[in-house]
Amino acid sequence: MTSPVSDPCTSDPLPGPLDGIRVLDLAAVLAAPVAATLLGEFGADVIKVEQPRVGDFPRHHASQPGGRTPQWLQEGRNKRSITLDLHDARGQAIARRLAGRSDVVVTNFRPTTAARWQLTPDDLLAENDQLVVLSITGYGLTGPYSDRGSFDRVTSAFSGHTHVSGYPDRPPVRAGFATIDFMSAYLGAFAVLAALRARDRGHGGQVIDLALYEAAFRANEASLAEYVASGTPRQRIGNRNPRIVPATESPARDGRRVSYHAGTQPLFERLAKVIGRPELVDDSRFATLAARVTHQDELYDLVSEWIGCLDAESVVQHLSAADIPASVVNSLDDILVNEHYLARGTFEFVDDVELGPLPMVTPVPRLSKTPARIRHLGLELGACNDEVLGGILHFSNAEIAELEADGVV
Repeated sequence: MTSPVSDPCTSDPLPGPLDGIRVLDLAAVLAAPVAATLLGEFGADVIKVEQPRVGDFPRHHASQPGGRTPQWLQEGRNKRSITLDLHDARGQAIARRLAGRSDVVVTNFRPTTAARWQLTPDDLLAENDQLVVLSITGYGLTGPYSDRGSFDRVTSAFSGHTHVSGYPDRPPVRAGFATIDFMSAYLGAFAVLAALRARDRGHGGQVIDLALYEAAFRANEASLAEYVASGTPRQRIGNRNPRIVPATESPARDGRRVSYHAGTQPLFERLAKVIGRPELVDDSRFATLAARVTHQDELYDLVSEWIGCLDAESVVQHLSAADIPASVVNSLDDILVNEHYLARGTFEFVDDVELGPLPMVTPVPRLSKTPARIRHLGLELGACNDEVLGGILHFSNAEIAELEADGVV
């Protein structure tokens, strides 16, 4: 188990590669705040601004308002928590002052909201011309849809992801997790590092304008270009790839499913031997990739018959021994006891004083000399108000008390 630092509202005794970078997280819900979380995992000092008595969305399923949930413990980790009512002019002014003392500000305000609160990228840069402003919104800061709201589900639909996901004879489906939010967070954190590098080379501060749908669209492979070139759009195909055969998921004897990929010629030749049908390599129906695509139903029936005679783990062992990529379709129960997850420490148990030991995703990627780490889990709402307002902005105790009494913090 890991142990939180003794005082998470103060400096880290074991600084990471982003030590000395202060990030002001003004965002809510998921993509933009997770980008700030990633920076914090590598040592940045992240100040998370939350609505007084309410907190960010990951807290909302707690037993009491502003409480701590497993999602908050993970996605709010390594952040100092302060409360500011950004609907109040005094809260907005404090946010601008904090921006003036930060290296990075992360937001996801719609343009009209940012303008109303005087927290636009230009407003923030006016406080600090060396500031990097990361704005992650549904549709970006420009364009006719710029003031529309969006979430992962809606973005998936707008970007084209949902349309091609699922089976051709059924309605489309979205991914089972908020994949696009996290894709956007990864791109956002990467862009912040690029902008900080540019700043350090004399280019000053700048605005990073990242739309959720653009992060998703970047992952659409070359589907748009292929459509224009061929006239054939990509459609829902279930778990098969029409141009790579065989590669799919199939049920094993114990009811668990196995995902495998033997779509290249060497892989197919090895697969034919593993399933005890080496003659398939010379069968005119399967001898080439083009032939396998044409006769894929027949081939999949043969492979599925073999898989169905074995338990899933045995299938994977046979395929892996032949160097054919394969995996059981893991559930969370599978992951908790998987030997590879455990050996690499892909998750680690962290002992929380309120909720006990919980498995937390280990920070990635892994750096050999300056790795990211979990310094502490998501804090109580407003836990660092005094340290941030008093220590950074030099508010007196009386001023902080007045702000608290007025509900501004």
